[in-house]
Amino acid sequence: MDNNVLVRVENLKKYFPISRGIIFSRQVGSVKAVDDVSFMIRHGETLGLVGESGCGKSTTGRAVLQLHKPTAGHVYYEDIDLTTLGEEGLRQLRPKIQMIFQDSIASLNPRHSVAKIVGEPLKIHGVASEREIRDRVVQLLELVGLKPSWMNRFPHEFSGGQRQRINIARALALNPSFVVCDEPISALDVSIQAQVVNLLKDLQKELGLTYLFIAHDLSMVRHISNRVAVMYLGKVMELADRRTLFAQPLHPYTQSLISAVPLPNPKLERQRKRIILQGEVPSPSNAPGGCVFNTRCPLAYEECFKTVPVYREVKPNHFVACHLVDGQGSSKIPVIT
Repeated sequence: MDNNVLVRVENLKKYFPISRGIIFSRQVGSVKAVDDVSFMIRHGETLGLVGESGCGKSTTGRAVLQLHKPTAGHVYYEDIDLTTLGEEGLRQLRPKIQMIFQDSIASLNPRHSVAKIVGEPLKIHGVASEREIRDRVVQLLELVGLKPSWMNRFPHEFSGGQRQRINIARALALNPSFVVCDEPISALDVSIQAQVVNLLKDLQKELGLTYLFIAHDLSMVRHISNRVAVMYLGKVMELADRRTLFAQPLHPYTQSLISAVPLPNPKLERQRKRIILQGEVPSPSNAPGGCVFNTRCPLAYEECFKTVPVYREVKPNHFVACHLVDGQGSSKIPVIT
């Protein structure tokens, strides 16, 4: 096992039950939000997690931090299996594993001042006096680019980007080593998104943070991530380092996502072929048999409808779940370009 690995996720599943009946409620099915997901994150790196809405990205992030109790699988932080810890065990570990939430309005208490919001983790865990908490809040606000004189203001007095900086400051209050960034820029203006992403990169370099960065925007994921995992309908379709994934995507779904990213060169943009997927994403409560992507894949053949593809390493550090890719990472059908 790689000693440099900080977080390891093995065969993670999160199913939400579907029940019917008011008095005698019974389970009639499950929403397979996360279905047999595996990956690892090394110390100091960023793993980007991308995919369409409803593919299970945010549920994966929450299940990793045990905010959703996994249905099955294991999540290791260093050598500690988080899935086996009780409430007290998780509480003791919380300072090391934190989350930055997507909705900067809903995740901040409108009745609390910035000082109380950012200092609350320190107070809950009892690691500092009132004076030390105030000094730490000043330090954190400066760290994320906010004025300490704003600490007595309330969330509604800030812009979306500033509120997200408050969220980041709160997440860093207890000096964590691992942070799940759950679409931290999706609700922000485009002009602000780059500022927040650059701030996260600077903080990572300064504090030695490790990120699981969840997002829709492939351009931003490419900018901040060391490696990228692509999810579809609760499963990881492909995982590789950033350069390999964008230069040589093997899975048809990854190819379609990358083809949708605009190129800055107009000439190249006009020359390349866009891959337009037909149909809608199936419901995770009624996923297709075989490969979950078979209903929209332009290259699907008979085997794709019969057998679930094995998620495997086809090249060094390049994983894919596709019948069209052989064990050496070569496609049986020409790559779409």
